[in-house]
Amino acid sequence: MTVESESDYPDPTASPLTHFGNEVRIEREALKLSRRELAKEAHCSPSLVAKIEIGDRVPQLEFAETCDRVFPHARGRFVRLWPLALRYAFPPWFRQYVELEWKATVVRMFHPLLMPGLVQTREYATAILREGRAENLEDLVTARLERQHILQREQPARLWLVLHERALRNVVRDRHVMRVQLERLLELAEMPTNRVQIIPDDGHQHGPMASPFGVLSFTEGSDVAHVDGFPRGYVLAEPSDVTDAQDAYDLLKSMAAPLHKTAELIHSVKDSYS
Repeated sequence: MTVESESDYPDPTASPLTHFGNEVRIEREALKLSRRELAKEAHCSPSLVAKIEIGDRVPQLEFAETCDRVFPHARGRFVRLWPLALRYAFPPWFRQYVELEWKATVVRMFHPLLMPGLVQTREYATAILREGRAENLEDLVTARLERQHILQREQPARLWLVLHERALRNVVRDRHVMRVQLERLLELAEMPTNRVQIIPDDGHQHGPMASPFGVLSFTEGSDVAHVDGFPRGYVLAEPSDVTDAQDAYDLLKSMAAPLHKTAELIHSVKDSYS
């Protein structure tokens, strides 16, 4: 059996991710638990536990909750550390937005060609991110899916999503992935806290539909806007910029089909992927 020394582990102060992993290892060893035993509690593989402990993988929220349940002196520490570890998986330019999104009470999003990350299935997200040839694909997928907890928490953020019809018909990977993705979209649309609208494709390009963007609202503080772009997106907090984004979003909502027509359109496109 290989005995690991402290030198086998990265500096726990190097990042929130390595700090989280180091805390897991310290508590696990103090309890004399093997990685296999912790993995059984967390419903994951021992190799994933090992990668989390050395800061090579981003933990899911369920893993942090397991640590707080299994380790007697945790007192909620791992769930408190988890958002910091999660944000480290995102590119530096995106971390500010993730922090704001996590606090938002209302999320308004528009995308002309793709499903936004906040509503993507694992297969859809993996296919999109793989096209970017990311070295840390698994971490990026995990981080993207973990953002979706804001729609599932006790007081979920309210989502208003406007998509162009092309986003439904733009096949990502294959027809099966698209069918499952549209089923997910319908599930979200049926939740009372959410609104999903589709802008029918009339063959014309309209001004506000040039770029994906969104607006975040909070219990306290002013709204902010976020614009996706190449090579990176950016957050807008200037009142005039946010007002322009709100006006553009209102225009897009007015161009979109009403809610019941939107559901019919999504069902129709989903069935075409059978």
